[in-house]
Amino acid sequence: MSDDEQHWRKLENLYLTAPTNDYYKPKISIGNGVCEIDIAIRHDFFHAANAVHGSVYFKLLDDAGFFAANSEVLDAFVLTANFTIYLLRPVSDGVLSARGRLISTGSRQFLAEAQLFNSDRLVAHGVGTYVRSKILLTPQVGYR
Repeated sequence: MSDDEQHWRKLENLYLTAPTNDYYKPKISIGNGVCEIDIAIRHDFFHAANAVHGSVYFKLLDDAGFFAANSEVLDAFVLTANFTIYLLRPVSDGVLSARGRLISTGSRQFLAEAQLFNSDRLVAHGVGTYVRSKILLTPQVGYR
């Protein structure tokens, strides 16, 4: 396994061991400037109108963009500086699949876009700016 592949697997482990993901139970795959995250829709994600709450859309889109960006930063976390989301349609069953893609890199800033699908139908999309932080990727934060 290459150093890049080891980095991506460690990022996947970091994500899956985060306490918030005990609740969402996602699946994640990270590659070179890309990330895909899937979660099965559950009724406890719903707002009062019986569809998935926008906060779940945001989490998936931001997480996919974040890890697409962090896939190319080997030593530290990136942080979300800005994320703009466009909600297109409600969903209430199936699987949500977020696909993030790094579209621009700088010395400290990274721009990534993400799309959210439900049964191959685009339901939301967004774009985020991520910045290099001083938080190191270490086993203590789940990077192992």
